[in-house]
Amino acid sequence: MVDRLVGKVAIVTGAHSGIGLAIADAFRAEGATVYASDIKAEPGNISPSSEARLDVTSEHEWDRLVGAVKEQQGRVDILVNNAGGTNYEYLHDFNVENWNSLIALNQLGPALGMRAVLPSMMEDGRGAIINISSIFGARSVAGIAAYHASKGALLNMTRNAAVSYARQGIRINAILPGWTRTPITEAQDPKLNEEFIGRTPIGRGAVPAEIAQPAVFLASDEASFVTGVELPVDGGYLAI
Repeated sequence: MVDRLVGKVAIVTGAHSGIGLAIADAFRAEGATVYASDIKAEPGNISPSSEARLDVTSEHEWDRLVGAVKEQQGRVDILVNNAGGTNYEYLHDFNVENWNSLIALNQLGPALGMRAVLPSMMEDGRGAIINISSIFGARSVAGIAAYHASKGALLNMTRNAAVSYARQGIRINAILPGWTRTPITEAQDPKLNEEFIGRTPIGRGAVPAEIAQPAVFLASDEASFVTGVELPVDGGYLAI
């Protein structure tokens, strides 16, 4: 299908590459006006035709981005909290600075994003927010303690927000990607990637476009009765 997001205004974070870039491209293909943002973008004017600088852990940068979008478009219909990262530290010897940095990126960042867009969505009586969590928000492996903590918290925040704002017409859902070929996974130890893919019933990893299409559905009016959902897009990983 095409044109499922015509007339919608969307913000996508972490859109420089990987899943975020694929979601931004898929939204545009469906007719949305998309503000793609990333910490790697150069500071400058905010417009749908260029990538906007956004540090998701900064209240000021969120206020600047959302303020500019509302000034130009009058509203924000869709927010995709995709920006995130990982580290590989165990609980018995984690670095506190690394822990706080990852929690800020994966947990505080989406919270600030929701806080930035929810007031105008409440005024409009509609909106859709998609939080990109992970299969490791719901299932554990050894190590990556801060990643588990942050992505698990993001799922709980999604459920809380879904029930808190449902009567205001705002739908809030999460996607739990399985192993996906992105710059982050390509930088990992190949043996680690082989292990994760080997546990996936479909027998392969995803490409970012396979995460983007479920995001299109959740952002569209086709999902008008869907909120509080944690949608695995994982090749069956969580079914084991």
